[in-house]
Amino acid sequence: MSRALQAIVFDFDGVIANSEPLHLMAFQQALADEGVELTPDEYYSRYLGYDDVGVFQALGRDRRVPMDEHRVATLVARKGERMHEMLQSGTVLFPGALEFIREAASAVPLAIASGAMRHEIDEIIDGAGVGDLFAAIVAAGDTPESKPSPAPYRLAFEWLREQTGRDLDPRRSVAIEDSRWGLESARGAGLRLVGVTTSYTAAELSDAELVVDSLGALTLPALDRLCAS
Repeated sequence: MSRALQAIVFDFDGVIANSEPLHLMAFQQALADEGVELTPDEYYSRYLGYDDVGVFQALGRDRRVPMDEHRVATLVARKGERMHEMLQSGTVLFPGALEFIREAASAVPLAIASGAMRHEIDEIIDGAGVGDLFAAIVAAGDTPESKPSPAPYRLAFEWLREQTGRDLDPRRSVAIEDSRWGLESARGAGLRLVGVTTSYTAAELSDAELVVDSLGALTLPALDRLCAS
């Protein structure tokens, strides 16, 4: 069948993997050694959209705590160790995510545009048996700027075009996001916007053209209708 939908670019944390609570715990543990507290309210309201480097830099600015390059690198490494330990403890995929990814991959090319560390993404998707279903993955450090800059989505879409050899149209391609920072990034790259309410309410994701409560509630016909509009 001819589809209006040409491609899907997923955010990772909060969309595919329910790893945001793990990230928060890992940040909290890394910062505890420095005597810095990070509350859940602060994390979800101020820092969710950043990659690891961005979180520590922004926290330093907000708290007026010196965060030079060496200190940030030390904290990122410490946070990564804590995260790795927690990822080993069990599956973190959202219910329905695996099924939707497999169904979508049989119809259109898929990519990931995320602020997560590449090894964390690989560890989770390879462990779930879907690593080979993504034609392109943009992770932390792949672009000079992280979300809400359009750079991660632009690069993911560019790599998707290169890998597939297709002249994909961003207006017929969908970004799936759980945060307003991510939606802003995807909008800047010209993609259609789908929000999932795993981290924020539908009202907080009002920039999205379509809002669902999870990937398990999303269908390809719904994305076709969005891209045809």
